[in-house]
Amino acid sequence: MKVLDSRRLTGPSLLLDRPGAILDISLEEQDPDRAATAWRKAAGRLLQSVGWQGEALVTRRFPGGASFAFSAPADCLYVATELNERAWAAAAAEVAGGPAADLDADVAWLRDAIGAECNPKLVALRDAARARGVTFLSGEDRVSVGSGTGVMVWAANALPDPAAVKWAAVHDVPIALVTGSNGKTTVVRLLSAMVAAAGSRPGLSSTDGVTVGTTIVEEGDFSGPSGARLVLRSPEVETAILETARGGILRRGLPVERADVAVVTNVAEDHLGEFGVESLGDLAETKLLVAKALGQRGTLVLNADEPLLVERHARIPARIIWFSLDPASPVTTRHLEGGGTAVLSDGDAIVLARGRHRDVVRPLSEVPITFGGTARHNVANALAAVGAATALGIGVGPIARALQQFGRDAADNPGRADLHEIGGVRILLDYAHNPHGMSALVRVARTLPARRRLVMLGQAGDRGDEAIRELARAAWALEPDRVVVKEMDQYLRGRKPNEVPTLLAEEFLRLGLPQEAISCPGPDLAGVREALAWARPGDLLVLAVHQDRRAVLGLFALLTERGWQAGDPVLGEATA
Repeated sequence: MKVLDSRRLTGPSLLLDRPGAILDISLEEQDPDRAATAWRKAAGRLLQSVGWQGEALVTRRFPGGASFAFSAPADCLYVATELNERAWAAAAAEVAGGPAADLDADVAWLRDAIGAECNPKLVALRDAARARGVTFLSGEDRVSVGSGTGVMVWAANALPDPAAVKWAAVHDVPIALVTGSNGKTTVVRLLSAMVAAAGSRPGLSSTDGVTVGTTIVEEGDFSGPSGARLVLRSPEVETAILETARGGILRRGLPVERADVAVVTNVAEDHLGEFGVESLGDLAETKLLVAKALGQRGTLVLNADEPLLVERHARIPARIIWFSLDPASPVTTRHLEGGGTAVLSDGDAIVLARGRHRDVVRPLSEVPITFGGTARHNVANALAAVGAATALGIGVGPIARALQQFGRDAADNPGRADLHEIGGVRILLDYAHNPHGMSALVRVARTLPARRRLVMLGQAGDRGDEAIRELARAAWALEPDRVVVKEMDQYLRGRKPNEVPTLLAEEFLRLGLPQEAISCPGPDLAGVREALAWARPGDLLVLAVHQDRRAVLGLFALLTERGWQAGDPVLGEATA
């Protein structure tokens, strides 16, 4: 029996609707029912002894293990994880037949720790915010109520009495959550452009950073709760659009307890085996957690082409807007017959349908990110964004203007199906990070004329061997003349250096690519340099770039400035 992970849950999660603590346990050959019974007994006794009455205890089994969670006071979550670990230690001893743990000693320690961590003013402020129906956030040693233009923020150790807060000035801005296996960042960016076109200042968090209006506040991966808090605590924000990644949901729970709109773009195999999520069904449940923030008054925008989402949507009380690449989708057809709303790709146009009424929003030939409709994954992303914008009350006019403008400038959606032409070479830059995303990228690449094709790819170390090989098989559909396998040295995640590139290279060899057509030069920038050195006029380079995009774009700018042509040496350093 081994503890896989112990963590705080700060928001609604897979097991709980409120804050708490969770343990993921590998049970190996142990009886999971016996382990769960022992844990419940120990955790229940400790909770009772420290005075935490009425907390929910929940277990969830997964192949080879189980998760054990309980709700806890929001101001004592670090102590809650300690309590959970001590409860499990006692349970593990019982299951193993060893001597009983001394829970009395644990209780004394826990009571002292609770006294040191507890913050009654935080709880009082949270309860007051909930009573008024406004957002409450705690994190980064700060506490806030309201959001965007209606936010108030204090240091966690200097909180006011709720009666002293000027609640009339506190309010929430519209909040949208965007999740899914692929397309999240594109949808967040495009929805932000629609919000701006409607005259509202957007704040967005994503895998690439936090932006308020046109100002980049922070760069890096902010697709978790910390990024959401950065946006929601920015007083300039009039509409918040929050990329809500699987990892953040599983590690900490949802970033907010309430939202107006949520989007699930799709569900594809990725990150399976982490935090007890072992199947596509588990992954779908994780993505659909965003619906918990909507209640009955919010709107959930769902992909009607995803069978798992169709199968599981019925128990969600929120209003649904479906989107589909199939204008005759039976799901959307039934929904529209009942007076619902759907966004469709119909012929050469994006169509917003409400019951029997239809508005042609924009022809696909006028939506740059869809490559004239050939980039079907970006057609789907555009449909999702239209659905979310509609749910936010944005009219067809601003939506259509944003669709027509977004993607004309490479800065609109950097690193996502980002096409460059340098020195006679076409370069398609993308974030493809799983087989589903790579297959979408390959479909776009195959529409582009090319004398020869090169693909550069890599994978983070937290995927299984078969998932890594599947990424190579997805790229093989491009029929590349050369493959550059890069090392993602910032994302080894337990793997040894060069372990993942070796797996990818071996799979390409098995598929039939000659050894001399495969190279493993190192991280992103080294791989891009090697690709450029190989290229000749008329070639297409398909580059999956993840950790060094700024440096890669800097290199492109430098080569363009110097008039580099394919076949020339790739000299100079990229700007940081």
